[in-house]
Amino acid sequence: MGADGAMVRVGAGRRIAGIVTAAAVYAITLILAVYITRIYFLFPQTDDAYVRANTVGIAPHVSGPIVELPIKDNQHVKKGDLLFVVDPRPYQAELDAAVANVDLTNLQINALDNSISAAKARQAQLEADRAYDQQYLNRLIPLLPDNFVTENDVVNARTKLAAAKAAVDNARSEVERAKNELGKYGDINARRKAAEAAAYKARLNVQYCFVYAPFDGYVTNLNIAVGQYANEGREVVSLVDDREWYVMANFRETFLAHIRPGMHAEVFLLGYPNVRFQGRVEGVGWALFQDNGATVQGLPRVDPTLNWVRLAQRFPVRVTLENRDPRYPFRMGETAVVTIKGWQ
Repeated sequence: MGADGAMVRVGAGRRIAGIVTAAAVYAITLILAVYITRIYFLFPQTDDAYVRANTVGIAPHVSGPIVELPIKDNQHVKKGDLLFVVDPRPYQAELDAAVANVDLTNLQINALDNSISAAKARQAQLEADRAYDQQYLNRLIPLLPDNFVTENDVVNARTKLAAAKAAVDNARSEVERAKNELGKYGDINARRKAAEAAAYKARLNVQYCFVYAPFDGYVTNLNIAVGQYANEGREVVSLVDDREWYVMANFRETFLAHIRPGMHAEVFLLGYPNVRFQGRVEGVGWALFQDNGATVQGLPRVDPTLNWVRLAQRFPVRVTLENRDPRYPFRMGETAVVTIKGWQ
């Protein structure tokens, strides 16, 4: 009985141990299932993410050799800092000529004003002569029937009046021509306006020779030196915009239903493994480039796929980084791990 009792107790203990083990396995499985569900659906996570910032290529508005380059590669610059200087001497000469042309135009306008005044005075004089010739003819005509004047006198008076009228018309034309040369339309003088516009453009070109940073940022990939020729509209310096940093996180399409703009996100960077950064979802990408479905000569091209293999596409999710810490500066291209924490 003693041996049989011991065996019964051992068997019971094994059954209890098995039940406990099974329960533990089930509990662990349940916990793992909850954890995986939480990670994959309630709090989506991806390690396919990289730090990004906007980059801007700085190009001059004018062409010429670079005569000053006070910046260095990877240097941090503030908004308004001088980046480089294009040789301003040719543009300064153009500005001086344009300013001189404005002064000359003002002198010409004054001379034309005087010409208009003189033409108007000449017109007034000729109109007075015409009026006198008209009156003289009017006095002669009644005297002709009584032979106090001759027919020749009347003809001469008519001829003189016609000449006076022609002189008045010519003077009126001279006044209009002088006004047209003045180029005045309403209160605006077109001659002066054109000269001032040319001077303004020349002044802008001189200012364009001095190129300043449009925002706080970092100089990157600087590979020029003083003496290099800068072409109008062609990039000379690249700046990384330091005003806003974000992470482009590529999430599988199965997670997109649980990601919305405005949700809170936690970001871990490979370069700072013990630091947690905060972010906010700015938006979710709406399109991906795919060769499949492209058109070839007007016909859709659909590549064959394996029906039993389905790979989830990854869509970019933009997460704006918040609460920056100057002790941990961001760099474009850093590897990140992003977890969407929902609404907080």
